[in-house]
Amino acid sequence: MSLAKKDCVPCKGGVPPMTPAEISALLPQLDGWSVNAAGHLEKTYPYEGFRRGLEFVKKVGEMCEAQGHHGDIHLAWGKTTLEVWTHKINGLVEADFIWAAKADELWKG
Repeated sequence: MSLAKKDCVPCKGGVPPMTPAEISALLPQLDGWSVNAAGHLEKTYPYEGFRRGLEFVKKVGEMCEAQGHHGDIHLAWGKTTLEVWTHKINGLVEADFIWAAKADELWKG
């Protein structure tokens, strides 16, 4: 099953973050996402103007609420950057990859 078809399962803490090997195994399933210096998943979506970004941010916000998993959203003229990780463990779990895949689906429309 593709990541985008799964649902995020909220982390209640007490679980270890994914290992580098586990992250490396899932990362190729995401288009254009990378792990930043903080160990968070991150992607920038470029576009012309501002309106497309504003519409995308609204959709991502609705997805966050529906999934019970919330990433950081940075809206600027010409780009939106998304950053996600699991705050309770300050690391990555499968739900972060699911969240990223769902964001990509929203971007594709």
